[in-house]
Amino acid sequence: MQSLDDWLAHAERLHPQVIDLGLDRVRAVSDRLGLKLSCTVFTVAGTNGKGSTCAMLESILQQAGYRTAVYSSPHLVHFEERLRIGGQSAAAADLAASCALVEQARSQPGSAISLTYFEFTTLAILHRIDQAGVDAAILEVGLGGRLDAVNIVDTDCAILTSIDLDHTALLGPTREAIGCEKAGIMRPGRPAIVSDPLPPQSVLDHAAQLGADVWQHGRDFSFEGDRQQWGWVSSVARGARRYAGLAYPALRGANQLVNAAGVLAALTALRERLPVSAQAVRIGLATVQLPGRFQTVPGQPALVLDVAHNPHAVSALVANLDAMGFYPRTHAVFGGMADKDLQQVLLRAAPLVDAWYFTDLPTPRAETARRLLSILEQVNQINKRSSVSAKAYDSPVLALEAARAAADPADRIVVFGSFVTVGAVLQHGVPAS
Repeated sequence: MQSLDDWLAHAERLHPQVIDLGLDRVRAVSDRLGLKLSCTVFTVAGTNGKGSTCAMLESILQQAGYRTAVYSSPHLVHFEERLRIGGQSAAAADLAASCALVEQARSQPGSAISLTYFEFTTLAILHRIDQAGVDAAILEVGLGGRLDAVNIVDTDCAILTSIDLDHTALLGPTREAIGCEKAGIMRPGRPAIVSDPLPPQSVLDHAAQLGADVWQHGRDFSFEGDRQQWGWVSSVARGARRYAGLAYPALRGANQLVNAAGVLAALTALRERLPVSAQAVRIGLATVQLPGRFQTVPGQPALVLDVAHNPHAVSALVANLDAMGFYPRTHAVFGGMADKDLQQVLLRAAPLVDAWYFTDLPTPRAETARRLLSILEQVNQINKRSSVSAKAYDSPVLALEAARAAADPADRIVVFGSFVTVGAVLQHGVPAS
């Protein structure tokens, strides 16, 4: 039997394009495999907040005694992280076996079907979920929604997290266009949770045209909180419920309450199918974990890891960093993909950063560290800042080592950007302070 690494290398060679949006090819192979998830399915789409939403759903459902599967991408360190069964990363051997079956279905003599890497691996993961005997599957959309391979699965509950500009070349240049694509995961008559407090009108219009059972933040459910606790309430007759005196989610950041509110709406909408106690909600939110989402590492200097890689996510990161309190200097290790709006990313982070450590990344999509230095020069001209230091490094590990060597114990180091940037730092576990 080929190893998982062998199958992943094979998948990279199957299709001439990295991204080829559309469901016809992946659905045809799915039909050959006979894929049909028999469990309750949550599908999560959005620009930011998808991973946190999936993790909170998983944590609460596990506390309620359900066996869960979570598919999310990309991974930080190991491919197996993309599928968690019962809270644990899937076994490489199990995924390799599913890859073999996908290849057998894909390559039938005389009617072979070309799949992208993402399509091939998505089918393998869905097959593994199908075989795992889970009560609930939580599927994170990879890109967009309507034409993403995950959307071959008919969801029982769609969740749309925050929507902003990202992947504009593929999804459209405006929030309205992007929202319409992401709303493609909705299904007629089934719950559609809109977590974004200010959703594009296209999302609501699509839901109305489709006849989805919309639960909209601010209209059908809401939350409020003080410095110690928070509460959530739904006002719809079909799902009236209230949670009071909740501890803040273990995932840090003010934006996590928006994600948590959407999670509680989804669980309330499906409570007849998957009953969940208030205690499961409390413990699930208090114990949820997700590496790389405003992950703070204790010690001196303080270390923060975050996969914020687009302007909207970086704005949230900056707000969370600002709430940490005063630090004499902030050192930022950053590497990102060339197809992102990197000038806006750096512009939004720049007011808090005193020293930049730009890094090359081992993927053709990445922007070079040298080019990032040039982009920062433009940002500094806009901000009229001349005292900021910046250097280029060959890898995230080398950049972090340089930041640690330069930082005083009272300073702060932030590693952010692409999953590849943060994943490289976590390659051998959480870095010691």
